[in-house]
Amino acid sequence: MFKTLMGGAVAVTIAIFSPAAQAAQCGNDASGFTAWVDNFKRQAPANGIPAAVVTRALADVQYNRPTIRADRGQKSFKLSFDQFMKKRGGQAIISRGKSMKASNAALFSAIERRYGVPAGPLLAIWGMETGFGGFLGDQHTLSAVTTLAYDCRRSAYFTEQLYAALQLVARGDLSPSARGAAHGEIGQTQFLPLNVLRYGADGDGDGHIDMVRSRADALASTANFLVGHGWRAGAGYQPGQPNFVAIQGWNAASVYQQAIAHIGAQIDGR
Repeated sequence: MFKTLMGGAVAVTIAIFSPAAQAAQCGNDASGFTAWVDNFKRQAPANGIPAAVVTRALADVQYNRPTIRADRGQKSFKLSFDQFMKKRGGQAIISRGKSMKASNAALFSAIERRYGVPAGPLLAIWGMETGFGGFLGDQHTLSAVTTLAYDCRRSAYFTEQLYAALQLVARGDLSPSARGAAHGEIGQTQFLPLNVLRYGADGDGDGHIDMVRSRADALASTANFLVGHGWRAGAGYQPGQPNFVAIQGWNAASVYQQAIAHIGAQIDGR
Protein backbone atom coordinates (compact mmCIF):
# COMPACT_ATOMS: atom_id res chain seq x y z
CA MET A 1 0.00 0.00 0.00
CA PHE A 2 2.66 2.52 0.98
CA LYS A 3 5.09 3.64 -1.69
CA THR A 4 7.74 6.25 -1.04
CA LEU A 5 8.42 8.23 -4.21
CA MET A 6 11.83 9.72 -3.69
CA GLY A 7 15.34 8.68 -4.69
CA GLY A 8 15.70 9.81 -8.28
CA ALA A 9 13.73 12.99 -7.84
CA VAL A 10 15.90 14.02 -4.91
CA ALA A 11 19.07 13.27 -6.81
CA VAL A 12 17.94 15.48 -9.68
CA THR A 13 17.02 18.32 -7.36
CA ILE A 14 20.36 18.25 -5.58
CA ALA A 15 22.29 17.89 -8.80
CA ILE A 16 20.66 20.70 -10.73
CA PHE A 17 20.78 23.44 -8.13
CA SER A 18 23.54 25.41 -6.54
CA PRO A 19 23.48 29.02 -5.32
CA ALA A 20 25.41 29.97 -8.43
CA ALA A 21 22.47 28.84 -10.55
CA GLN A 22 20.14 31.52 -9.24
CA ALA A 23 18.40 33.32 -12.04
CA ALA A 24 19.25 36.95 -11.20
CA GLN A 25 20.08 39.27 -8.35
CA CYS A 26 17.65 39.02 -5.44
CA GLY A 27 15.56 41.94 -4.24
CA ASN A 28 13.84 43.26 -1.13
CA ASP A 29 10.74 44.75 -2.76
CA ALA A 30 8.53 44.10 -5.76
CA SER A 31 10.46 46.28 -8.19
CA GLY A 32 12.79 43.63 -9.55
CA PHE A 33 10.48 40.63 -9.29
CA THR A 34 9.28 40.43 -12.89
CA ALA A 35 12.81 40.64 -14.27
CA TRP A 36 13.96 37.96 -11.80
CA VAL A 37 11.17 35.63 -12.90
CA ASP A 38 11.91 36.23 -16.58
CA ASN A 39 15.57 35.37 -16.03
CA PHE A 40 14.63 32.33 -13.98
CA LYS A 41 12.36 31.08 -16.78
CA ARG A 42 15.31 31.27 -19.16
CA GLN A 43 17.70 29.46 -16.79
CA ALA A 44 15.45 26.72 -15.39
CA PRO A 45 15.42 24.55 -18.55
CA ALA A 46 19.22 24.46 -18.50
CA ASN A 47 18.96 23.19 -14.92
CA GLY A 48 16.78 20.21 -15.77
CA ILE A 49 13.20 21.53 -15.84
CA PRO A 50 11.37 21.19 -19.20
CA ALA A 51 10.60 24.58 -20.72
CA ALA A 52 6.92 23.71 -21.10
CA VAL A 53 6.69 22.97 -17.38
CA VAL A 54 8.39 26.25 -16.48
CA THR A 55 6.04 28.22 -18.73
CA ARG A 56 2.93 26.50 -17.38
CA ALA A 57 3.94 26.61 -13.73
CA LEU A 58 5.06 30.23 -13.62
CA ALA A 59 2.48 31.75 -15.96
CA ASP A 60 0.51 33.40 -13.15
CA VAL A 61 3.09 34.04 -10.42
CA GLN A 62 3.04 37.43 -8.76
CA TYR A 63 5.05 39.09 -6.01
CA ASN A 64 3.20 37.92 -2.91
CA ARG A 65 3.13 40.55 -0.18
CA PRO A 66 1.27 38.34 2.35
CA THR A 67 4.17 35.91 2.08
CA ILE A 68 6.69 38.62 2.88
CA ARG A 69 4.60 39.83 5.83
CA ALA A 70 4.37 36.29 7.19
CA ASP A 71 8.08 35.74 6.72
CA ARG A 72 8.89 38.85 8.74
CA GLY A 73 6.34 38.37 11.51
CA GLN A 74 6.40 34.88 13.05
CA LYS A 75 5.67 36.13 16.56
CA SER A 76 3.73 33.20 18.00
CA PHE A 77 6.91 31.14 18.30
CA LYS A 78 8.12 33.60 20.96
CA LEU A 79 5.22 32.78 23.29
CA SER A 80 5.50 30.65 26.41
CA PHE A 81 4.29 27.06 26.17
CA ASP A 82 1.00 27.84 27.91
CA GLN A 83 0.43 30.92 25.76
CA PHE A 84 1.24 28.97 22.61
CA MET A 85 -1.12 26.12 23.51
CA LYS A 86 -3.92 28.60 24.18
CA LYS A 87 -3.30 30.53 20.97
CA ARG A 88 -3.17 27.37 18.85
CA GLY A 89 -6.15 25.70 20.53
CA GLY A 90 -4.14 22.88 22.04
CA GLN A 91 -6.93 21.39 24.14
CA ALA A 92 -9.31 21.36 21.19
CA ILE A 93 -6.66 19.61 19.09
CA ILE A 94 -6.24 16.97 21.81
CA SER A 95 -10.00 16.40 22.05
CA ARG A 96 -10.58 16.20 18.32
CA GLY A 97 -7.36 14.28 17.83
CA LYS A 98 -8.62 11.46 20.02
CA SER A 99 -11.79 11.29 17.93
CA MET A 100 -9.81 11.36 14.66
CA LYS A 101 -7.58 8.58 15.94
CA ALA A 102 -10.60 6.39 16.60
CA SER A 103 -12.31 7.14 13.30
CA ASN A 104 -9.13 6.52 11.29
CA ALA A 105 -7.86 3.59 13.32
CA ALA A 106 -7.02 1.35 10.35
CA LEU A 107 -4.99 4.08 8.64
CA PHE A 108 -2.98 4.92 11.76
CA SER A 109 -2.35 1.25 12.48
CA ALA A 110 -1.04 0.75 8.95
CA ILE A 111 1.23 3.79 9.24
CA GLU A 112 2.61 2.64 12.59
CA ARG A 113 3.32 -0.84 11.20
CA ARG A 114 5.16 0.66 8.24
CA TYR A 115 7.04 3.51 9.92
CA GLY A 116 6.97 2.84 13.65
CA VAL A 117 5.34 6.23 14.32
CA PRO A 118 2.22 6.18 16.54
CA ALA A 119 -0.87 8.25 15.88
CA GLY A 120 -0.32 10.91 18.57
CA PRO A 121 2.46 13.02 17.10
CA LEU A 122 1.00 12.71 13.59
CA LEU A 123 -2.35 13.96 14.84
CA ALA A 124 -0.64 16.75 16.78
CA ILE A 125 1.10 17.93 13.62
CA TRP A 126 -2.02 17.50 11.47
CA GLY A 127 -4.15 19.39 13.98
CA MET A 128 -1.75 22.27 14.52
CA GLU A 129 -0.82 22.72 10.88
CA THR A 130 -4.26 22.72 9.24
CA GLY A 131 -6.92 21.83 11.82
CA PHE A 132 -6.99 18.26 10.49
CA GLY A 133 -7.23 19.44 6.90
CA GLY A 134 -9.81 22.14 7.61
CA PHE A 135 -7.70 25.06 6.32
CA LEU A 136 -4.73 24.42 4.05
CA GLY A 137 -3.95 28.07 3.32
CA ASP A 138 -5.16 30.60 0.78
CA GLN A 139 -1.93 31.78 -0.84
CA HIS A 140 -0.95 30.86 -4.40
CA THR A 141 1.77 28.29 -3.76
CA LEU A 142 4.01 29.02 -6.73
CA SER A 143 3.78 32.77 -6.16
CA ALA A 144 4.75 32.28 -2.52
CA VAL A 145 7.76 30.10 -3.31
CA THR A 146 8.87 32.30 -6.21
CA THR A 147 8.58 35.43 -4.06
CA LEU A 148 10.81 33.91 -1.38
CA ALA A 149 13.28 32.68 -4.00
CA TYR A 150 13.54 36.25 -5.25
CA ASP A 151 13.63 37.80 -1.76
CA CYS A 152 17.17 38.31 -0.49
CA ARG A 153 16.65 36.95 3.04
CA ARG A 154 16.74 33.27 2.06
CA SER A 155 17.05 33.33 -1.70
CA ALA A 156 19.26 30.26 -2.14
CA TYR A 157 17.10 28.12 0.15
CA PHE A 158 13.84 29.03 -1.58
CA THR A 159 15.30 28.86 -5.08
CA GLU A 160 15.93 25.20 -4.27
CA GLN A 161 12.32 24.94 -3.08
CA LEU A 162 11.18 26.51 -6.35
CA TYR A 163 13.04 23.92 -8.40
CA ALA A 164 11.43 21.23 -6.25
CA ALA A 165 7.97 22.74 -6.82
CA LEU A 166 8.57 22.68 -10.57
CA GLN A 167 9.47 18.99 -10.36
CA LEU A 168 6.21 18.33 -8.54
CA VAL A 169 4.33 20.15 -11.30
CA ALA A 170 6.20 18.09 -13.90
CA ARG A 171 5.19 14.78 -12.35
CA GLY A 172 1.58 15.81 -11.75
CA ASP A 173 1.72 16.11 -7.97
CA LEU A 174 1.24 19.89 -7.77
CA SER A 175 -1.20 22.02 -9.74
CA PRO A 176 0.09 25.39 -11.00
CA SER A 177 -3.03 26.90 -9.44
CA ALA A 178 -2.55 25.24 -6.03
CA ARG A 179 -3.04 27.28 -2.90
CA GLY A 180 -1.48 26.72 0.50
CA ALA A 181 0.38 28.44 3.30
CA ALA A 182 2.34 31.66 3.07
CA HIS A 183 5.77 30.07 2.65
CA GLY A 184 4.63 27.65 -0.03
CA GLU A 185 3.86 24.77 2.31
CA ILE A 186 1.66 22.15 0.67
CA GLY A 187 -1.23 20.08 1.90
CA GLN A 188 -2.75 18.74 5.09
CA THR A 189 0.48 18.70 7.08
CA GLN A 190 2.17 21.58 5.25
CA PHE A 191 5.26 20.20 3.51
CA LEU A 192 7.65 22.48 1.67
CA PRO A 193 8.13 21.25 -1.92
CA LEU A 194 11.59 19.77 -1.37
CA ASN A 195 10.30 17.74 1.56
CA VAL A 196 7.57 16.31 -0.66
CA LEU A 197 10.32 15.07 -2.98
CA ARG A 198 12.42 13.72 -0.12
CA TYR A 199 9.79 12.18 2.12
CA GLY A 200 6.57 12.01 0.14
CA ALA A 201 4.79 8.66 0.45
CA ASP A 202 1.90 7.27 -1.55
CA GLY A 203 -0.25 6.23 1.38
CA ASP A 204 -3.35 5.31 -0.62
CA GLY A 205 -1.55 3.40 -3.37
CA ASP A 206 -2.78 5.42 -6.36
CA GLY A 207 0.68 6.14 -7.76
CA HIS A 208 0.73 9.84 -6.83
CA ILE A 209 1.50 11.86 -3.74
CA ASP A 210 -1.46 14.13 -3.15
CA MET A 211 -0.74 16.11 0.00
CA VAL A 212 -3.96 18.10 -0.40
CA ARG A 213 -6.77 15.62 -1.03
CA SER A 214 -5.32 12.41 0.44
CA ARG A 215 -5.00 12.26 4.21
CA ALA A 216 -3.33 8.85 3.78
CA ASP A 217 -0.60 10.41 1.63
CA ALA A 218 -0.17 13.40 3.95
CA LEU A 219 0.05 11.33 7.14
CA ALA A 220 2.29 8.62 5.66
CA SER A 221 4.58 11.33 4.33
CA THR A 222 4.70 12.97 7.76
CA ALA A 223 5.64 9.66 9.37
CA ASN A 224 8.31 9.14 6.71
CA PHE A 225 9.64 12.65 7.44
CA LEU A 226 9.99 11.78 11.12
CA VAL A 227 11.78 8.53 10.27
CA GLY A 228 14.10 10.51 8.03
CA HIS A 229 14.92 12.74 11.00
CA GLY A 230 15.87 9.90 13.32
CA TRP A 231 12.61 8.38 14.56
CA ARG A 232 13.11 4.96 16.16
CA ALA A 233 10.15 2.60 16.52
CA GLY A 234 9.17 2.02 20.13
CA ALA A 235 11.21 4.85 21.64
CA GLY A 236 9.65 7.76 23.52
CA TYR A 237 9.12 11.17 21.95
CA GLN A 238 8.98 13.51 24.95
CA PRO A 239 11.78 16.05 25.58
CA GLY A 240 14.92 14.15 26.51
CA GLN A 241 13.72 10.92 24.92
CA PRO A 242 15.23 9.52 21.68
CA ASN A 243 12.46 10.48 19.26
CA PHE A 244 12.22 14.09 20.37
CA VAL A 245 15.09 14.80 17.97
CA ALA A 246 12.80 13.80 15.08
CA ILE A 247 10.13 16.20 16.33
CA GLN A 248 12.79 18.91 16.47
CA GLY A 249 13.34 18.29 12.78
CA TRP A 250 9.76 19.24 12.05
CA ASN A 251 9.98 22.79 13.32
CA ALA A 252 12.87 24.84 14.69
CA ALA A 253 10.76 26.60 17.36
CA SER A 254 11.16 24.91 20.74
CA VAL A 255 7.63 25.84 21.83
CA TYR A 256 6.22 24.12 18.73
CA GLN A 257 8.30 21.02 19.43
CA GLN A 258 7.04 20.88 23.01
CA ALA A 259 3.45 21.27 21.82
CA ILE A 260 3.76 18.35 19.37
CA ALA A 261 5.17 16.14 22.11
CA HIS A 262 2.55 17.16 24.68
CA ILE A 263 -0.47 16.95 22.38
CA GLY A 264 0.74 13.65 20.94
CA ALA A 265 1.16 12.12 24.39
CA GLN A 266 -2.32 13.20 25.43
CA ILE A 267 -3.83 11.66 22.29
CA ASP A 268 -1.81 8.45 22.67
CA GLY A 269 -2.66 8.23 26.38
CA ARG A 270 0.98 8.31 27.45
